[in-house]
Amino acid sequence: MLASAFSAALVAAFCVGRVAAHGGVTAYSNGGNFYPGWRACNTPVGQTTIGRPYDTFDPIESVSAPTLACNNDGNSGPNQLVATGTWPHDTGPVITYPAKCPRTTCTGVNANGLKWFKIDEAGLLSGTVNSGTWAAKKMITDNSTWTSTIPASAPSGPYLIRHETIALHSMPAQHYPECAELLITDGGNLEPTPDELVTPVG
Repeated sequence: MLASAFSAALVAAFCVGRVAAHGGVTAYSNGGNFYPGWRACNTPVGQTTIGRPYDTFDPIESVSAPTLACNNDGNSGPNQLVATGTWPHDTGPVITYPAKCPRTTCTGVNANGLKWFKIDEAGLLSGTVNSGTWAAKKMITDNSTWTSTIPASAPSGPYLIRHETIALHSMPAQHYPECAELLITDGGNLEPTPDELVTPVG
């Protein structure tokens, strides 16, 4: 996917498993172009996607899990019975991180070794923790989409974009990270500073 302008918006849409009531990013939009995300709810055969594959909608409940960067990045799993619909959990934050890949492509790059920088984060928008409005609820209200703007200052090159929804309706917290590959063109020349870079725990 090419980003011809750095005000590019990434929109994440969700597919929800009927049994587990979990979801994942199923589509991305950038500059008016739409790209399929990975659909763990479909057979992996024949999928063409910018999303990194994973084999289950199950949440990650440990912040030390080796899968925290980009989900389990697993091999193809079995079909699941699903219905396309809204994200089911309305309590929790939504966060987006890009990471620049060290080569000319992100294919085969270990996401755990990348340095990520946050470009947006939204948590409790109003009210109290238990009865307020969270970013996840706003995402549901906005047709199960979330829009992030890539900074115009970010240098050109291949990136992984990490979209994470954290569900706080039960404990431990449920992390739903997913990644997609994005090629940025006509970028800027401002690299993130070392204190702006993070590596997912794992």
